[in-house]
This record gives sequence, structure tokens and C-alpha cells, in this order.
Amino acid sequence: MAELTREDVVSTLGRVDDITVAEIIATGATREELAEAQAWIANDDLLLASGRPRAAGRVGLLVDILVSMQEDDEALLERSAQ
Repeated sequence: MAELTREDVVSTLGRVDDITVAEIIATGATREELAEAQAWIANDDLLLASGRPRAAGRVGLLVDILVSMQEDDEALLERSAQ
């Protein structure tokens, strides 16, 4: 399991700023862990209902980064709509 590259992050998440890419790579996560974190963001209620424990470790760190990224995007959209 190789650590993530910039290309892995961009191919998985789409357009991402360089700081966020660096934060994600700095976690030492793999592509599989990034995909799992993305699944948590999209389906956290479903995953919890299926009995899976909350994301922890590197996946948990990635979830935190992705949630922060979403919140920043939403705040930017709100400001531009005003």
C-alpha cells in the first residue's frame, strides 16, 4: 500500500487547493483510506447503521480534513450568494 500522491488526491477528490492536498498527503494515508474517508463523508449514517465503528486513525484524520473542506466551500458559496 503506497502513500498518496498529489495525482491520487486530485483524481479522487477533483479540484483541491495545494494546502489541502499537502494536509491529506501528510496523514500518510493510502488511496484505500482516502476512498474510505470519502465514503464516510457521503454515507456516515448508513455506515454507522451497518454497525461499522466511527472512522479513526488516518481515515478519521482524512474525514476531518474533508469535512473542513466542505464547510469552507459552503461558506464561500453563501458569501458569493449574498
